Amino acid sequence: MRHRIAEPRRWSGALRRMSEARAVQGSNSIEGYNASLDDVIAVSDDEEPFDVNAETKAVLEGYQEAMTYVLQASQDPGGLEVDEGLIKALHYMMLKHSLTKNPGRWRPGGIHVERSETGEVVYEAPDRELVPSLISAMLAELDGDAPCFFKGAMAHLNLVMIHPFSDGNGRMARCLQTLVLAREQIVAPVFSSIEEYLGHNTQAYYDVLAEVGKGSWHPDSDAHPWIRFCLTAHYRQARTVLRRIQAFEELWTVISEIAAAKNLPERTIGPMCEAAYGWRMKRATYLKNVEITLGEPVTTLTASRDLRAITDAGLFTPIGDTRGRYYVATATLTDEWGKIRSKWPRRPEVDDPFAIAEINADQLSLEVKGA
Repeated sequence: MRHRIAEPRRWSGALRRMSEARAVQGSNSIEGYNASLDDVIAVSDDEEPFDVNAETKAVLEGYQEAMTYVLQASQDPGGLEVDEGLIKALHYMMLKHSLTKNPGRWRPGGIHVERSETGEVVYEAPDRELVPSLISAMLAELDGDAPCFFKGAMAHLNLVMIHPFSDGNGRMARCLQTLVLAREQIVAPVFSSIEEYLGHNTQAYYDVLAEVGKGSWHPDSDAHPWIRFCLTAHYRQARTVLRRIQAFEELWTVISEIAAAKNLPERTIGPMCEAAYGWRMKRATYLKNVEITLGEPVTTLTASRDLRAITDAGLFTPIGDTRGRYYVATATLTDEWGKIRSKWPRRPEVDDPFAIAEINADQLSLEVKGA
């Protein structure tokens, strides 16, 4: 994906924002905190979400804050040092809304994981006294020579198995995996995150953790199933993101033509793309999109005028009163997105990157023999 996202393009900011929202949504859905992309974006924009309760809102805010810090700090030319203090600080950002969960502190005692349906204990974490030394060993591995995708996967696995916190261990582990990719200067860690994939494949995620974890702390267990699972997730997520990039490029082109025909300013294209995609557009959402797309903010007065102009052009429908008003795309925009989506390729018959590698190796062997 490097050549598709490394160079600045007007549409890429909105797509990054969308990818980050999907990562936040996916990671939190695993823990039972479900929210629409509209609500994730609203929380990110410091707006009231549409359909989530106060607890879910606080969880989304905390995770968003931690992820934003990771993505910002990783851009420092001096590099991002991952230590015990950073791990605790990220945990505090995630869970500061509930002091009873000991945010920013190692758990005070033992802990286990239960199956919610039956109450059965499926994992027993190591003793509390071992946590500091185990975290130190986990962090030391991040300075090794292994490829970053391996290091990220193993950091995720080790943090889950150490279970150092009273709550939020899964979210912290998934955030840590993204952090490892970011500090390794992946071109766009948001696009490389597998949190969305894990949210869509939660049972498979739990199954492989159970297979490797074996019910309690077993650091000598074979981690190959987990590594294979993570690399497969990266492959499938990357393929999905590439498809979205291609589709969003096409959508941007189509809506650019619509904007020009309606005499709308160029800054309206990004918000109209998001609305065509299915998002509800508040004024704050509009302002954020334009700021990301143009690289500079516009005034609330300009945003209000733009939204009125888009509405007058028959492209947005306003819903609600002035204070809580939001806008949705009309069929003129949503139909264009529907046409683009209808052309998406079907999932290939062979969807396992390891199987693909074996097929390619066999084909190469036949070609060599034939030569």
